[in-house]
Amino acid sequence: MKKSFPLFVLLLTLPTILLAQGKKAIDLDAVTEKHFLSGIGILNDLVSIPNNSNNKEELVPNIEWCEENFEKRGWKIERLETKGFPMLLAEKTFPKAQKTVLFYFHVDGQPVEKKRWDQEDPFKPVLKKMENGKWETIPMETLDSSYDAEWRIFARSSSDDKGPLAMFLTAWDALTQEGKSPNYNIKVILDFEEEIGSPNLPAAVLIHKEKLAADMMLIMDGPRHLSNEPTLSFGARGISEITLTVFGPRAAQHSGHYGNYAPNPAFRLSQLLASMKDDEGRVTIPGFYDGITLTETERAILTKVPDNEEAIKKKLGIGSTDKVAGTYQESLQYPSLNIRGLAAGGVREMATTIVPAEAIAEIDIRLVPESDPERLFALVRKHIEGQGYHILDHTPTDEERLKYPKLVRWEGTISYKAFRTPFDSEPGIFLNKAMVRAFGKDPIKIRISGGSLPIAPFVDALQIPAVTVVTVNSDNNQHGPNENIRLGNYKEGIKTALAIFTQEL
Repeated sequence: MKKSFPLFVLLLTLPTILLAQGKKAIDLDAVTEKHFLSGIGILNDLVSIPNNSNNKEELVPNIEWCEENFEKRGWKIERLETKGFPMLLAEKTFPKAQKTVLFYFHVDGQPVEKKRWDQEDPFKPVLKKMENGKWETIPMETLDSSYDAEWRIFARSSSDDKGPLAMFLTAWDALTQEGKSPNYNIKVILDFEEEIGSPNLPAAVLIHKEKLAADMMLIMDGPRHLSNEPTLSFGARGISEITLTVFGPRAAQHSGHYGNYAPNPAFRLSQLLASMKDDEGRVTIPGFYDGITLTETERAILTKVPDNEEAIKKKLGIGSTDKVAGTYQESLQYPSLNIRGLAAGGVREMATTIVPAEAIAEIDIRLVPESDPERLFALVRKHIEGQGYHILDHTPTDEERLKYPKLVRWEGTISYKAFRTPFDSEPGIFLNKAMVRAFGKDPIKIRISGGSLPIAPFVDALQIPAVTVVTVNSDNNQHGPNENIRLGNYKEGIKTALAIFTQEL
């Protein structure tokens, strides 16, 4: 007669043993190890496809790869049309399932500058190990006989976000080969325009909300905490953008002839931007931080995140921080006002002795749930007008140039809003159980992450809670040259997905 054990004994003594639908348990570590090499093959195949979101021709092979790979695994697939590049919906249903989990991934990537990569082609994955402080290439075939968790695969989108999708598919293959299935239905939505702000996603979610209907949403995108411990993120800041163009003379002028006469737009723009913050980095625009008050309970939640403030400053190479809040986690609870780029005239070998015709600032505002982007836009516009500027939505005419002493062109867009889910929500409890079973301890729980994800449209339209399951290494160089994924993170990501699939809901 087979001996049985109470569930709590299993959880205490065998943290990596999972139960699937009340049937025979599987050993997460053993099953992950068994499928790891095939998972590397899936990853290398996927990252070999160029995927610049600005180039629709590059995106076509990516959506075709996704269709083929979900279809051959028995998933129902459908392209969901948008005003831009379509999204892809994959669906797997089970007869006795009562609930549905919607997973989100994006498949597009940032543009690449090949000359800045330490390899021939960012779309030819390369395995590397650290030797004497430098990353040295080793044959990919080395993995057939050897493994080191610190080795990394370098390729565009290896971490953001093709790596997590490959983890998901690998875990699914492992699950099905073990003869298991979730006790819930699964939908997967694949976004191919995330890196350009998913401009067509909000409208598409509304159009297709019945097809996307689910009980919760899990986002597999983004890096773990700096400690690289298992992490869940319960929210993400939204983002909106402003481009300000300040005008000087109609055309650039010789600085010797007109340097004391024609107002310099670079100086004017610099003064305007400087008026928006104090010396300690706090936004001075009245009302910018309104509506945000952290309770003692919320502060206690933030202090549980094991940040090392000195290590963060060392990593960033900074000796002091802005004083919007007292700690890194607290700083993420407020909207930010960031200058992401400035342009006027030329510098270095492109420098000329001119009074520029215009100066341009690119600004982004990271949003939190308490901050309405339209309200913040109105506050910034009011502040600009208070500095004596007439705001335009176009390049000034000759008449406007003569009529208004100070002119600025405003271009503003709202990409997506913030979202935040309580720790004790249904997905929060569900995921915590899965993570404890996988790793034998509670995950680090982030109240809201600093980066932005196009998830609020799903939360609002579908009326469901959302949590981000972050898996990749924080030092992955996403968006930059030499993007990579640490092999230890890739393996644990497969294990994480397998734990979620085998967690009862």
